[in-house]
Amino acid sequence: MARVTTASNDCSSKICEKKYDEFGKLTIAFVAYSNEKTHERETRHNTLRSENNLRNNMTEKTHICKVCGLECSVKRQFFNHLRVHSNEKKSVCEECGKAFRYKSGLSRHLFIHTKEKPYICRVCAQAFRDSTDLKEHLRIHTKEKPYACGVCSKAFSTSRYLKTHLRVHTKEKPYICEVCSKAFAHRSSLKSHLLTHSKKKHYVCEVCGKAFTHGSNWKAHLRIHTKEKPYICEVCKKAFSRSGSLKSHLIIHSKEKPYACEVCSKVFSQSGALKSHLHSHIN
Repeated sequence: MARVTTASNDCSSKICEKKYDEFGKLTIAFVAYSNEKTHERETRHNTLRSENNLRNNMTEKTHICKVCGLECSVKRQFFNHLRVHSNEKKSVCEECGKAFRYKSGLSRHLFIHTKEKPYICRVCAQAFRDSTDLKEHLRIHTKEKPYACGVCSKAFSTSRYLKTHLRVHTKEKPYICEVCSKAFAHRSSLKSHLLTHSKKKHYVCEVCGKAFTHGSNWKAHLRIHTKEKPYICEVCKKAFSRSGSLKSHLIIHSKEKPYACEVCSKVFSQSGALKSHLHSHIN
């Protein structure tokens, strides 16, 4: 313990030889000094503990995975990696029984049951269960698109979007309908297609009672009653209730004629015009 010496109105410390005009100031300085030394001791202790843990996990010999050839010098990381190949899943959710290879995966999964969304966007306050989802969301605000297509150079904000886009070039359709074997490039397209087999029409118009299999068709139908036409041609300002109708209309301005008669090769800008023309060959 350091000694404190007082002489008349002057106070001095035997530790640093500094002099103070009041005993209270000396006491404060001594407490600060003690805290500093305590912090130094804790820092040294933590450093030694970290070094010991590192030595326990490190070996002179690099561990090499016999399955994929991955090299790793840290034991713990190496054994965690081996679970990828063994399909070992020790972390099990008590709510639904789903198993995970790592505790971190289970921790993220539990947010589904607790409805907790701890990751908040500072720009728009939207909440997310996973930090990765928040990171991807932030690119909406930053306009960052780090994933570029190697074929057409089109850029995307997430690797998932890029992977989906690549099917445009590869023509890959991994989602197969188990009923009719029709293939789709997107899971959402398959999900929508499956409704055609169920014959259930969940979307019913409250005005006329007409039912629809797909929500998109139901929404488009409602505009017949509301007279809403949200799709506007930028060239002539003509409005349409369906996006498909606007798309067909735009061909008029582009002078493109994609519909050709198989009999006489005459071309048309609209499919309806081609259908009318075909009657001339039948008659």
